[in-house]
Amino acid sequence: MAMPNKMIVLVDDSQFELAVARDILEEAGYTVAAATSGIEANRYIYGTPRPDLIIIDLLMPMLQGDRKIKLLKQNPTSRDIPVVLASSLAEEELKNAAKDSGADSYLVKPYRKDSLLRRVAQYL
Repeated sequence: MAMPNKMIVLVDDSQFELAVARDILEEAGYTVAAATSGIEANRYIYGTPRPDLIIIDLLMPMLQGDRKIKLLKQNPTSRDIPVVLASSLAEEELKNAAKDSGADSYLVKPYRKDSLLRRVAQYL
């Protein structure tokens, strides 16, 4: 069961991946804000209420996920929010990208209910 009042920001340029993850998380009782770019996500990340977790896709147009995470971790307002980097890259590549970007963890796509909820529970 999800912890009450926990907000997750999902950032992915794929509407399909956003819908899958959003459905899983909302069904589990989380509040979800979805954005299709790192720039669009700013209104949720720096707005009210402040998110408890950010899940961001690695490969996106304009501002890639790893660069966005570096910016989040440099900003005093967002540096303490856990960030999970998601991608369909091979697990070892994704693990390295997450480490290099400063992400707290990583998640292999396509999203699977069990692994997504387990990773979310780890940080909430």
